[in-house]
Amino acid sequence: MIRYEHFLSATEALYEGGIEMRRIWFIALTLGVLASLAGTVTLSSQAETAGVRGDYVEVRTASVFAGACHYNGELTTAGRDALMAWNVKSGVWKGVDLTGVRAVAIVSAGQNLADKNAARQAEIIIGENASDAQSRAMLDGLKSQYAASLGKITSVRRGPLSFEHRSKAYSVAADNFASITIEAMPDDLCCKMPQWVWYSPLVPLENRKVGYTTQALYTGGNVGEPWQRSGENSAFYGSFAF
Repeated sequence: MIRYEHFLSATEALYEGGIEMRRIWFIALTLGVLASLAGTVTLSSQAETAGVRGDYVEVRTASVFAGACHYNGELTTAGRDALMAWNVKSGVWKGVDLTGVRAVAIVSAGQNLADKNAARQAEIIIGENASDAQSRAMLDGLKSQYAASLGKITSVRRGPLSFEHRSKAYSVAADNFASITIEAMPDDLCCKMPQWVWYSPLVPLENRKVGYTTQALYTGGNVGEPWQRSGENSAFYGSFAF
């Protein structure tokens, strides 16, 4: 015969076990919902910002590939300015498709740009083919990704801007602002003699190469005096991504 107190204890155990099981199921369900929400937020974020990629060219006011004596001769007297140019081939930044957007920046500092502590200023032009939304998104992307390289941005405007990439030659022109014409070094010497590459691009690049500057010109503006370079290994080119 089952005593009452034993029956009561068994009943209480079953009841408490049921509560514990419901608690476990509740926690599992809550974690599942949170994981689902997190996945939704991640997918949404990825959709708003999806791999902006394209061509990039940079020209410095110093040879980036040269003998040691040439490099040392320019280190403290040159290399304080650079032209940077982007041509977006694909990608979305914060919900805005940037395909086809082009931009050029002129950067100037009081010391060689190889000095990461050198205070620098930048002037930016965005191609007039970009919409207002694309211009804002492109500027935001450049500021977000390359703030240290650009420094203080003193001027932003839109205007005619062309960017041509044919084989291993690049040509960039921003009316009344700047122009760049470069080509590949013979036999990719920068890859065969990497010890003569003294600088790094201001932008991380895939398949980075040193280019021969046929002509580079800045007409002057908010960040520095006009300058012109030609006939030297003072350029970088490759693919950028952010």
